[in-house]
Amino acid sequence: MAHDIVIRGGEIVDGTGGDPYRGDVAIQDGKIAAVGAVDGKGKREIDAGGMTVTPGFIDIHTHLDAQIGWDPDCTPVSWHGVTTALMGNCGVTFAPVKPHDKELLAGMMETVEDIPRHAILTGLPWSWEDYGGYLDAIETLKPGINIAGLVGHSAVRFYVMGERAVEEQATPEERRQMADVVAKSIDRGAVGFSTNRFAEHKLPDGRAIPGTFADPIELVDIAKVVAPRNALMQAVGANMDVLRTIADSGKGRVLFSYGAGNGDLAMAQQRRTALEELCTGRDMTAITQVRASGMIYGLQAGLPVRGATWSRLRRLPTLNDRVAALSDPEFHASLMAEARTNGFKQNLGTPIEKVFYLGDGPTPAYTAGEEMSLVAMAQARGEHWAETFLRMARETKGKALFTLRMFNPNLDALAHMFRSPHCFPSLGDAGAHVTQVMDAGWATFILSHWVRETGFFSMSEAIKRMTLMPARVMGLKDRGTLAVGMRADINVFDAGKVAELQPELVSDFPGGAARFIQKSTGYKATLVNGAVNVLDGELTGTRAGRVLRHGA
Repeated sequence: MAHDIVIRGGEIVDGTGGDPYRGDVAIQDGKIAAVGAVDGKGKREIDAGGMTVTPGFIDIHTHLDAQIGWDPDCTPVSWHGVTTALMGNCGVTFAPVKPHDKELLAGMMETVEDIPRHAILTGLPWSWEDYGGYLDAIETLKPGINIAGLVGHSAVRFYVMGERAVEEQATPEERRQMADVVAKSIDRGAVGFSTNRFAEHKLPDGRAIPGTFADPIELVDIAKVVAPRNALMQAVGANMDVLRTIADSGKGRVLFSYGAGNGDLAMAQQRRTALEELCTGRDMTAITQVRASGMIYGLQAGLPVRGATWSRLRRLPTLNDRVAALSDPEFHASLMAEARTNGFKQNLGTPIEKVFYLGDGPTPAYTAGEEMSLVAMAQARGEHWAETFLRMARETKGKALFTLRMFNPNLDALAHMFRSPHCFPSLGDAGAHVTQVMDAGWATFILSHWVRETGFFSMSEAIKRMTLMPARVMGLKDRGTLAVGMRADINVFDAGKVAELQPELVSDFPGGAARFIQKSTGYKATLVNGAVNVLDGELTGTRAGRVLRHGA
């Protein structure tokens, strides 16, 4: 018989962790029909000679909840082999919502996740009240990749408690109502529930978002309706005691954010020991960034100094205007005077010594040594670091970008964490912090750095951690491996060339709001449900993704 598509002659890495082997993959009606030697021709053939063929990558920490409203292709993760994304992390979602509260949820998403409120309010239809209605609305958009969602604690709490949700504890009746809302959300398709206890996440008025300081008994009551439904509990900012309480109360799956610490290997060892103790005997999974992560600085992005003149520079309407302003000797002198007086604008206490140049090559220098730090580059020229920053901005016409290695600054310490079977590389935060960070290419960095450049992961182990294992965390049984009968979410790429390209700032959000994007190189094709979604790095417009509802 003639199959719809045959991917011919690639090195198959099937997602199970088994050894790669050469073969073909046949696709029929959106599913894998054969793996190995496939006779006959497909209606369409993809030549995978010299390439690696894997399941599509599964991104279990995104905030595409808003962006999908105006970008159903879900860029940039769709350029990096992601075929399934989990939204609704960190307790912040747009449902459930009462009609008069949509601006509050939009404002909360703006301050927590750096997604412009205007874009949220104008780019989404806001045609729902419950979480199932939100998924219905997303379904009508025909997403380019598969989408699943968690219902968020902050939205649930405000839906039940109103203004009291911000600073007061819930009554037993309110806890019962919240658990009931979560249960109904899962029954309508949410794959689980997310909560946020990170105190730095604020409402527009500066108060912590609802649920940050909720009595853990509230999470216990919710876990007791999540786990029996075989759904997922996700948490950010929760300490070990709270995570243990969530896991033990429901006996279900728990996903949480973690990290290697401040860069000290001894700290990473302590944190891995604590992680092993927490997860042993419990179905718990930690995820962390795949490399050092933090703010992006540059004339087109955030600026590293606070001050009136730097604020004037930031407010200039175009990049060309900012570049031209640097040639004004008086303006430049004022910038330097403020830099010397005010110093570096720290984030979470991270010093200027942790700011690194991303380089001028096609691929960002994420792993560059100390010679690429802004301070070292300044010392080599006998300059103040702010002078170096401004000079490079001027010389590159504003294109120079620097990154703050704030989280996981030491890759050796991070590697120590990845040796744990309970810690997955992921946490790209796609759709969030859109002018601040760009980690959505996490899967491509795993392939280029952790597999090809260092050999830390074998290709088989890396692919398993990006496909089968996150599929299990999400509760997906028909995706994550290349096997007959599974959904045909598939990547074809050149393992010797796959890489991220430099971040770019574009203004393609509603109202012309800006965001960083990042493309890739080395991907031949990405298939979603048997349709080619990306070919040679470009979207095809097919948009064959589905909303993956719990229990469907």
